[in-house]
Amino acid sequence: MSDTTVVRPTDPELRSAVRLAAVFALITFLFHLLVNLSQPHLGWGYFRDEFYYLLCGRHLDWGYVDHGPLVAVQARLAETIFGHSLAGIRMFTALGGAARVFLTGLLAWSLGGRRAAQTLAMFAVSLAPIYLVLDGFLSMNSWEAAFWMTCALAVILMHQGRTPKLWLLFGLAAGLGLLNKPSMTFFLIALLLALLITPQRRLLFTPYLLGGIALIVIITAPNLLWQLHHHWATLEFLRESTHHQDHPSFLNLLKSQVLGLGPISAFVWLPGLYWLLRRPAQRWLGLTYIFFFAAMAALHAKDYYPTPIYPILFAAGGLFWQSRIPAQRQSRLVAFPILQTAIFALGILILPLGNPFMTPAQWISYIRTTHLRAAAGISGDAFFPQYLADRFGWDEQLALVHQALAQLSPADLSQVRILCANYGEAAGLEYLDGPNLPPVISGHNNYWFWGPQAATGEVMIVINGATPQQMLESYKDVQVIGKITHSYAMPFERRATVYLARHRRQNLTADWPDLKHFD
Repeated sequence: MSDTTVVRPTDPELRSAVRLAAVFALITFLFHLLVNLSQPHLGWGYFRDEFYYLLCGRHLDWGYVDHGPLVAVQARLAETIFGHSLAGIRMFTALGGAARVFLTGLLAWSLGGRRAAQTLAMFAVSLAPIYLVLDGFLSMNSWEAAFWMTCALAVILMHQGRTPKLWLLFGLAAGLGLLNKPSMTFFLIALLLALLITPQRRLLFTPYLLGGIALIVIITAPNLLWQLHHHWATLEFLRESTHHQDHPSFLNLLKSQVLGLGPISAFVWLPGLYWLLRRPAQRWLGLTYIFFFAAMAALHAKDYYPTPIYPILFAAGGLFWQSRIPAQRQSRLVAFPILQTAIFALGILILPLGNPFMTPAQWISYIRTTHLRAAAGISGDAFFPQYLADRFGWDEQLALVHQALAQLSPADLSQVRILCANYGEAAGLEYLDGPNLPPVISGHNNYWFWGPQAATGEVMIVINGATPQQMLESYKDVQVIGKITHSYAMPFERRATVYLARHRRQNLTADWPDLKHFD
């Protein structure tokens, strides 16, 4: 087949593909909605990062130290519409997960996939463990794939002869994706390189590409200006966080992809990569993945950073099996369900790991019975992986703070400030009981930009992991109020202590630059 051959979808009925994709997307959304509605009644609370994003939503800006502005907008909208409802706070995140599944179906259709190929691709994506985890709480990660795959779909359709005006859709999706999370930069670079070294470079020679680039610049310019005004805070954050995290090898990163997406699902996305690389007309898509994954490995990225790119491989995987299984209806009715059943069986087994629909005690018992502790990412003396453990201990922390406040005179209450070691502790207090508390401050990430709130250090409630002896190095008088001892919380939070401290040896506002902590 010539590289310049216009490839039309085997199934010309876009309406049918959209209906099928919409059904899978709706099921995905309803699943997360039902789980999130049940979790407060089962004993699960807010995740640490959710508090932070919600507070960022109350401080809307064009940029933040450790994330893009879209998640703050998402949080602000969710809180405005749904209040403190846990399911409401996660509503838009669930929609992002549904959008990923929907676009997977359209990608499979655009590559020539019929109903069986589309179904297999969406089935695998909807049950991938890492997606189920990321779609289970408020974050920017659930929407990443939607922006990336919209860009990929636009280029696929232009390659098939559709209007080059789709570069404008590409620019819109890319611009919003960059505001959602800066990691989209690496996807765009990988995509550009793949197009440049393949015959599909011809798609770049159109004035509409300049329009798409203009949209990207216009959409992202306010964030770039924020970065410039704040001395490129995100780059500083990335440098610092790299120093404090493990550096997985290439093989470990690849292993984490297989486990995170589901071991049986590797029989879909790995053949999908092979299918793309073997076909001249689609090789640019396979090369995009190769370049992107190589960049993530070189940068020692966290194991979930590459996950937004996999829907295109799952879509291609559906095409691989469609091309290998005889076209007879009887053959397809047997062969495709076998793979789907295996994916479903494993998916059901590990489903509670990221989306608990049982009480915490039942969850622990389930993990012990199924011997899934390692698969859940639990280490040391923790009972839960961090994305679940960080939903405990916040009410206990708040109670200890109120216990400290009860000991203060009216004069002390007028000047006391609450200093927290990290954004989770600070945002948890503010979100759960902000109107009844004195100003909450922290030097961690964007809280540092929100400042010391006129704190002098004369009267402070301090939450950190320091010992009383270490606290006396900064304060003349230190009283232990209590420790956060919730057994389900992360081990480092179980070591956190609430102190009532007086007479800081150096004025806190003057000392504020030294409290900056980006990681």
